[in-house]
Amino acid sequence: MADIILNVEVRERTGTGGARATRREGKVPGVLYGGAKDPVAIAVKSNEFRKALYTGKLLGHLVTLKYGEETQPVIAKAVDMHPVTDEPWHFDLYRVDEHQQIRIAVPVHFRNADASPGLKRGGTLNVVLHEVELNCPADHIPEEIIHDLTGLDIGETIRISSLKLPAGVTAAASGNLVVATVAGSAAAASAANAEGAEA
Repeated sequence: MADIILNVEVRERTGTGGARATRREGKVPGVLYGGAKDPVAIAVKSNEFRKALYTGKLLGHLVTLKYGEETQPVIAKAVDMHPVTDEPWHFDLYRVDEHQQIRIAVPVHFRNADASPGLKRGGTLNVVLHEVELNCPADHIPEEIIHDLTGLDIGETIRISSLKLPAGVTAAASGNLVVATVAGSAAAASAANAEGAEA
């Protein structure tokens, strides 16, 4: 189960005026939706919400929502930030069953750039997708997908089908979708041309 617990209270007032009043009380307004139940307007104390948000484990992770003595697993689907103050402004939580299959976006990261012949020769890694949509159980959401760049040369393409996904996790998109490419720089291309001319 999740290690983040959000203590929520139900908001009586909804709409713009209700959200404004909630913020004046030092709370972040949100909505709980999903499952067979109706959406519920909720709020969390601003300092508690910020603390949960800045752990980096709030968005896209299974979180325990606590209301009085009741608890239930939820996933934070969206957090809106204030454009000027960058404070959390509104959030959406989605009800889930712990073992329910869900579709969620997970970040893709790359490692071993120094073991890629293409990058060592001055090529660049052009990342097309910074995150990929996955189908996985709600209680087994990967933190990230890591792709090893070892051996990749200029002109090679990393597709979704190339990614190593954990057991029980599948890609929601087509396997042919391009995640990243190793492209040659102008300097690398001219060096290759010069080598070709000398030969």
